[in-house]
Amino acid sequence: MAIETAVLSPALMSASLEEVKRRNGEPPWSARVVINDQFTISAICQPSGFECDRHYHYKEECWFVAEGEIIWNMGDDVRIHAKAGDFVLAPKNTWHLIEPVGDGPSIRVAVSVTGEGHRHDPDAI
Repeated sequence: MAIETAVLSPALMSASLEEVKRRNGEPPWSARVVINDQFTISAICQPSGFECDRHYHYKEECWFVAEGEIIWNMGDDVRIHAKAGDFVLAPKNTWHLIEPVGDGPSIRVAVSVTGEGHRHDPDAI
């Protein structure tokens, strides 16, 4: 999934999800909507069954499901089935695996700390 420069900036302070979808086309795609020194907001569109990586972050991350259905596998034993309109939180240092499910693509809006990437080393927690 290609990640482009931020959609919003001081020169463009508003955009609709429909505009972001038109700009990016068919899934899978990820678009940075806002990026600044403190936080990054991304729109992520994936087809049902898209394989994601299991990872964690040193800081909390959260999402809003804008379209479709997604299952979050948190830690070793928590499974969250979220649908459009739901919010989900991954506490810091919590392994999570994101699985888009359902009949069509899903779109989630992620809010994360800028620069906080996916971490895969279990010994670093």
